[in-house]
Amino acid sequence: MSLTLDTYRLLGRSGLRVSPLALGAATFGTEWGWGAGRDDARRLFDLYVERGGNFIDTANTYTNGSSERLLGEFARDRRESLVLATKYTTLRRPGDPNSGGSHRKSMFASVEGSLRRLNTDYLDLFYLHVWDFMTPVEEILRAMDDLVRQGKVLYVAVSNVPAWEVSRMQAIADLRGWAPLVALQIEYNLIERSGERDLIPMAREMGLGVVPYSPLAGGVLTGKYSRDDLTATEVAVDGTRKGFNLANGGLTERGFAIADVVAEVAGELGRTPGQVGLAWTLQNPGVTAPIIGARTPAQLEDNLGALEVEFTAGQLARLDRAGAIELGFPHELLGSERSRTLTRGDMKVEARR
Repeated sequence: MSLTLDTYRLLGRSGLRVSPLALGAATFGTEWGWGAGRDDARRLFDLYVERGGNFIDTANTYTNGSSERLLGEFARDRRESLVLATKYTTLRRPGDPNSGGSHRKSMFASVEGSLRRLNTDYLDLFYLHVWDFMTPVEEILRAMDDLVRQGKVLYVAVSNVPAWEVSRMQAIADLRGWAPLVALQIEYNLIERSGERDLIPMAREMGLGVVPYSPLAGGVLTGKYSRDDLTATEVAVDGTRKGFNLANGGLTERGFAIADVVAEVAGELGRTPGQVGLAWTLQNPGVTAPIIGARTPAQLEDNLGALEVEFTAGQLARLDRAGAIELGFPHELLGSERSRTLTRGDMKVEARR
């Protein structure tokens, strides 16, 4: 059954309704060497919201602040109908140790800056962007709760945080009566599936909706790169998206092998590889809304076509096998027949969750 952008989903254990694909605004602005200028970004925004999309993701330092400024300009006349998500923790001023990190001073200053750039008096969803391994979780949670009580933030969330820290934070928030976490943003795609070990199961258990970023592995799953790029190290620092992927190890032989399977399935379905890669992430019941990032309306149109993809069981199985990872300990042990025998003997026990 195909979806549409206005087939809304609840975000985690909140009552907030969001579209099944979020629009990533990290491409709004060209300060990073790639992205969309103001007019193209406006076309992307208009196309997404006119189709019924309401969930837009940015961060305080995306394209050096241009992402939030442009989004605030575009959203001005539709503010109440949109769910705007932004983030904090990345360094805002080089040399200033308190302009980044997870602590209260960084959080409050980042929120005020985001409110100004987005031209709004509240944020729908506010993420801790990158875990700093320094700030006590109680400080983070209490500060988030204060922002919620002040009305500057409606819902809080985390991104790029170890599973055990997230579960600890959620337990403390519940115990103290503070605002709970409602979303978890992680990298998740057919090439990067580490989240299946702990992060995604944890999120389902603790009431966080998973919002994957880079669902097309930086474009690798679209077929835009070739194996020739594996040796093209001279572009690793040229400021392009390809250079970014090379510099960060995003182009690998394993990734290209998975992309080959994606292309095969796309050919069978009469779809593009990008649509197949995105549609695969939507099959995971723990995923709420992958974030799509486009530079042109044509790319965004292609991404939205993922909502119409319907796999056969065989095609899904092939995709799953292509990108499968080892779950490791203790998951392999606990999922083994030996463990089941030790805990249940030969009895049949049906679990209903």
